[in-house]
Amino acid sequence: MKKLFLLTAIAGMFAFSNVSAQTDPAMGGSKLGIGAEFAFPTGDFGDFTDFGYGGSLQFQTPIVEKLNFTASAGYLNFKYKDEFGGGSFGNIPVKAGVNYFLAENFYIGGELGAAFGTGDNSNTSFVYTPHIGVEFPVADKSSIDLGARYEAWSNDGTRRFVGLRLAYNFGL
Repeated sequence: MKKLFLLTAIAGMFAFSNVSAQTDPAMGGSKLGIGAEFAFPTGDFGDFTDFGYGGSLQFQTPIVEKLNFTASAGYLNFKYKDEFGGGSFGNIPVKAGVNYFLAENFYIGGELGAAFGTGDNSNTSFVYTPHIGVEFPVADKSSIDLGARYEAWSNDGTRRFVGLRLAYNFGL
């Protein structure tokens, strides 16, 4: 929880910087991002798993001013705790949603979708994800995207985790 608070505070500081999402070419137009994903299980899910890691691709395109449509797909691998036999299991989350830019380069949003298990006897889960993030322009039509989310996968039970994503976005 301390990490999430620190990330939110840092993102808030940068949200009020001099970077303008409306005028900077790195912040406008359609873009594709490739990112590293990290997941920290909470609740019952955290009782038998240590952490998750993986990667993702995310497409964004403007709908109206300050509002972007998002579509993402990736892979997350979760590690079982040693007392549960070790090993790991994988999932392919596929989601669609929106990012709303509140101020400058700071955004909030949400996504809905499905997570497809990759192992034997795996299930498909409904996914919902509220998130926050900040984009830092680095070049013409390019940006670094740092985001945090609370993600839940519902099926027979609910798997919840706090996720962090560090991505490089490039304009299309």
